[in-house]
Amino acid sequence: MTSASAGPNFTLSEEHEMIRAAARDFARKEIAPIAAEFDETGDFPIETIKMMGEIGFMGIEAPEEYGGAGMDTLAYVLALEEICKVDASHGTIMSVNNSLFNYGILKFGTEEQKQKFITPVASGEKIGAYSLTEPMSGSDAATMRSRAVRDGDDYVINGRKSWVTSGPVADFLVLFTMTDPDQGHRGITAFLIDADQKGYSRGKKEPKLGIRASATSEILFEDYRCPVEDRLGEEGGGFKIAMTVLDAGRIGVASQALGIAEASYQASLEYVREREAFGKKIGQFQGVSFKLADMKTRIEAARLLIYQAALAKEENKKSGKRYSLEAAMAKLFASETAMFCAHNAVQIHGGMGYSKEYPVERYFRDAKVTEIYEGTSEIQRLVISRLETGLR
Repeated sequence: MTSASAGPNFTLSEEHEMIRAAARDFARKEIAPIAAEFDETGDFPIETIKMMGEIGFMGIEAPEEYGGAGMDTLAYVLALEEICKVDASHGTIMSVNNSLFNYGILKFGTEEQKQKFITPVASGEKIGAYSLTEPMSGSDAATMRSRAVRDGDDYVINGRKSWVTSGPVADFLVLFTMTDPDQGHRGITAFLIDADQKGYSRGKKEPKLGIRASATSEILFEDYRCPVEDRLGEEGGGFKIAMTVLDAGRIGVASQALGIAEASYQASLEYVREREAFGKKIGQFQGVSFKLADMKTRIEAARLLIYQAALAKEENKKSGKRYSLEAAMAKLFASETAMFCAHNAVQIHGGMGYSKEYPVERYFRDAKVTEIYEGTSEIQRLVISRLETGLR
């Protein structure tokens, strides 16, 4: 597959153009008519998610032998951007399956684990999730209280995890928990969890501000027995796996944010061409037109950062070179661009922007979480500054 060329102009291959067009067509035909309804009810859109799996959107980078599409990171971000232009909830579910679930298993899993866990998720038959956060453990993962204790050929897991995206419906889970609390973050181990086993239960579903159709909940473990063969990587290697996976996840969140930003911009563009005040289209007033200029400029800058991060991730597959810097910059700038554009879209629409009759209020609510999950904006700035200065 021909990758996009690095530089100010990214030339897309025919395959890239095809997957972008396919995602755009699917989003407009299948997701757009139901997005507002599922946002209102908070129900999980299982039917369209399964359709996305059948098309290949739930395992874009997973090799074909594991039920995926066998494409590259740029193909993934192009498709995700198009889905998120229409509905960020569908995009969130797609992003978790691709980057937080599949990616870590592809990179650190055994052949048996790939066959068992990736194949059904990449094909859309099953839903995957990722669980690092706990009620008292967010950005500081070393403070987690859940525990996994080795008992013969099993690990016995106890504890409470929180903010698990797709938690209420997930069939499989990449879980991070403590095996040696005295070692801090070096005592964290990753496990592949089958939700259909004794000792696994779902806690309260979060009543969220945005991305409401992307179900989020607590997960409770009570003497859950996980076979040793379902441990992901080595004991004590979980923190490294979590951080590696989050690099990939941040590119997904950045792409999601870009889609929201573009949707906000397009809605505003259409509105200012139609709405009149004082005998003019409101787009003719400088106070409005300058907002549009700033939105467009930030969107295009975010796009270049995301494409650069996608290419850095592709390079990682060959050289092993980390792409933490590129991913953090893309996630930081794109998420703040999404919030900037959504905020201005509501302002441009005036009173109508505050009404559910227009989708910009949903874009505004959906945009906020991109500055929070998979590393807050403050954490991204910390990552970037530490990588650049070499100081901790």
